[in-house]
Amino acid sequence: MSRPSFPAPLRRGLDAIYDASAALAALCLVGILTVIVLQMAARWSAITFPGSTEYAGYLMASASFLAFAHALNRGAHIRVSLMLERLGRFRFLGELWCLLIATAASSYLAWYAVKLVYWSRKLKDVSQGQDATPLWIVQMPMAFGAVLLAVAFWDNLVTLLFSGRDNIVEDATAASHAE
Repeated sequence: MSRPSFPAPLRRGLDAIYDASAALAALCLVGILTVIVLQMAARWSAITFPGSTEYAGYLMASASFLAFAHALNRGAHIRVSLMLERLGRFRFLGELWCLLIATAASSYLAWYAVKLVYWSRKLKDVSQGQDATPLWIVQMPMAFGAVLLAVAFWDNLVTLLFSGRDNIVEDATAASHAE
């Protein structure tokens, strides 16, 4: 008999935040497409579009970090499932070990990502490109995504400890290829 996990409203709330972050990541990808199309149109029209390369880079970093937590819970991150399955009755300990390491690493990343935003704002740091964008603005989505990834790992770790299994959905594609 499994122990209870998070209360249903908290579980739904966390899942909604992960999904909303993934939707923002998708919007960032659309933003990259828009910047590229505008850059092409600017070149054809002999109009300068200063900072377009930097904006595409900012959007790519934002898309990546905003999608991490959602991807984790959907089983899209690389996992050592084969090794964990081979552990048999010790699989719980393997999952626990993996989640402890990942939770510590993601918490460390989140701490320093937030610290980076704080110091960039305090020092009024701007990009070195022609756009001279305040860096704290473009670093915020990365920091938010890093914090959300740490929350997702903490979520999975606590769920594993209380229910005996994590929230990570097995990747159906990988399972079908393994057969």
